[in-house]
Amino acid sequence: MIMAILVIIIISTILTLALSLTAQTSKSSVDLYVYEKANLLARAAGEYARLRIGQEAFCGYVGTNGVPIVEDTYYTITIDVNYAYDNSVATCNAALTHTATAQDMRFGAALIDITVEVNDASITSEPIRIFRRKLVEL
Repeated sequence: MIMAILVIIIISTILTLALSLTAQTSKSSVDLYVYEKANLLARAAGEYARLRIGQEAFCGYVGTNGVPIVEDTYYTITIDVNYAYDNSVATCNAALTHTATAQDMRFGAALIDITVEVNDASITSEPIRIFRRKLVEL
């Protein structure tokens, strides 16, 4: 009788450990998937910003203006664009531009800051935040 109780306790301990490891592994897999997708969305947002900079007039595209883009209901994407021009271009908003100091700058550059955040506790066990910065010559 004692031997049967010990076998049941050992088997139940092993099954509890296996169940715990399975739950932990699946949660880390979901976290990794969400992180990788956020990384890919940050890259795509950078390319989107480069496209919009090319389509707009000088200093026309300044990013999302504080209103984030929401993808798949829990990815929040924010794009901020700052410009650096030499003194010959006067069509830019002074608040969004910086005077370039390098003598070899031909025309200008755009500094793109991209932030992708996931703060939904039902999806990930901890908040995910991806930040990318791109420098685009104009």
